Amino acid sequence: MTLQVVNSPFDEKQTEILNQVLPTLTDAQKNWLAGYLAASQAAEKQDTTPVKHPEKVKTRTVTILYGSETGNSQSLAENVSQRLKAIDRTVTISSMDDYKPKKLKEAEDLLIITATHGEGDPPDNAILFHEFLHSRKAPKLDKVQYSVLSLGDESYEHFCQTGKDFDKRLEELGANRIHHRIDCDVDYEELAEEWINGVFEFLKNESSPDTSQELVKTSPAEQPIYSKSNPFSAEVLDNIKLSGKGSNKETRHIEISLDNSNLQYEPGDCLAIYPKNDPVLVQQIIETLGWNSEQTIPINKQGEIRSIQEALTSIFEITRLTKGLIEKAAIHFNNEKLSQLLKNTSELKTYIEGRDWLDLLTDYPPKNLEPTSIMQILRKIPARQYSISSSHQANPDEVHLTLATVRYHTHGRDRCGVCTGEIADRIKPGDMLNVYVHKNPNFKFPFDEETPVVMIGPGTGVAPFRGYIEEREELELKGKTWLFFGDQHFRSDFLYQVDWQNWLKKGCLSKMDVAFSRDSKEKVYVQHRMLEKAKELYEWIEAGAHIYVCGDEKKMAKDVHETLHMIISQEGRLDEQATKDYVNKLKAEKRYQRDVY
Repeated sequence: MTLQVVNSPFDEKQTEILNQVLPTLTDAQKNWLAGYLAASQAAEKQDTTPVKHPEKVKTRTVTILYGSETGNSQSLAENVSQRLKAIDRTVTISSMDDYKPKKLKEAEDLLIITATHGEGDPPDNAILFHEFLHSRKAPKLDKVQYSVLSLGDESYEHFCQTGKDFDKRLEELGANRIHHRIDCDVDYEELAEEWINGVFEFLKNESSPDTSQELVKTSPAEQPIYSKSNPFSAEVLDNIKLSGKGSNKETRHIEISLDNSNLQYEPGDCLAIYPKNDPVLVQQIIETLGWNSEQTIPINKQGEIRSIQEALTSIFEITRLTKGLIEKAAIHFNNEKLSQLLKNTSELKTYIEGRDWLDLLTDYPPKNLEPTSIMQILRKIPARQYSISSSHQANPDEVHLTLATVRYHTHGRDRCGVCTGEIADRIKPGDMLNVYVHKNPNFKFPFDEETPVVMIGPGTGVAPFRGYIEEREELELKGKTWLFFGDQHFRSDFLYQVDWQNWLKKGCLSKMDVAFSRDSKEKVYVQHRMLEKAKELYEWIEAGAHIYVCGDEKKMAKDVHETLHMIISQEGRLDEQATKDYVNKLKAEKRYQRDVY
């Protein structure tokens, strides 16, 4: 390229210099020079000539919906929302029960993050949305792009079922999947991050070029000092057996120091504990395999190593079998009988129930199993979450828990719960536990004197209510509060009896009804006490009461739920559909909350 002087704004000297330089420039240098000259010209004219900025490209709105029972899905949804906003995306985030389902047909990019509750059921705050999506009212969604992240627990038969339901149904309604569904076990962080990055790879193409590279994790400064990935080593202050002489149960009250942790909690939150496996069981496994307990093995993809003894004690779960675990074990065991077991679904389901890793090694001995294969077969020990039974306001440097020790006998061996067994048999005051606070946004209490509160918590389900009333006492709140408590025997199982009686005298607790099922010929439970007070209970509900249920899901929570329907139908003179609508309205208004397990 040669510059001609004719009709050029340059004189001969300038033209000569340009003709010497231009042939030596690369395309990138020419583009830079053109941009530099344009920018310089704009800067010179900025006082007199308005600068035109290119119009910002309109991006599609991202809708994030979460179904959460304990708060994990909500936390992940909020994390994704923050990261999308950092790349200038328009984001709408909502729990499923706060989202108007009819707006779904207007969605553009839809991200669903959901837990699965119990045996394949949606979480409470996802039930209505799940029903709508699977009904005839669900719209065609051929203009919607979507992806699903599913949280669950592999030890349940219907692992991540709610996420699978949503993923399949959205596809049936014509939506276009932008990233495959990922199903996460209790140790979900790594897989969740994989899903988030996969979704971002698709979505960032529509974002501003200046910010498309801002795919980063949440700033460490925004994270709590101690968390799930960085638990606090807390000292046990007290470990008291609550259940009295003659009780069929072993219930314990644990007090743990949070001094210097900066951990805070509210009534309704949980404390999560990373337990250690029984050293006797660990030793039996090592001897069965003929391994050297001091040999080191990798425990994660990052290459961290631990001794076999420590890995089986503190890192990997050895007390529960799952279908997924047995499928992985079959690859490494080289045992034909184990491979055959996998082909018989009903026999596999029966075998898994009540057995552990030692049973599997004994019943289906592996051939030359390498210690390094542990990481490919076993999952990490999940933290155990327990409702907090104290008030942070009253005990700023402590947290209290109420635990029922799990003991049982199956397949010729005595067994116990990993965490409750450790605390009951091996943890003494002065010992340390690795803990973190797990927020529970779906079990939150009102703190005023106008809102009536009904609490239904048999057995250890009474724990969060002790924390709530203790906090009300600290805040000097009175008001209408009603506790329904039940257990087996008045004499040996009336948990925190003195506390409740003191709070009744002070007016912090205004009513209490108790049921002790084994103290009479006919078994009496909390739902029977509810029915006896049906008229008054309904009056409280009509007056704006909030209802809280905590405890066993399979039996108690189901019976209480049915009893609540019965009372509302009977006292409100409502038919079946109207009763269902009434209860759903209570849920939508956060006036009916459950923490069941």
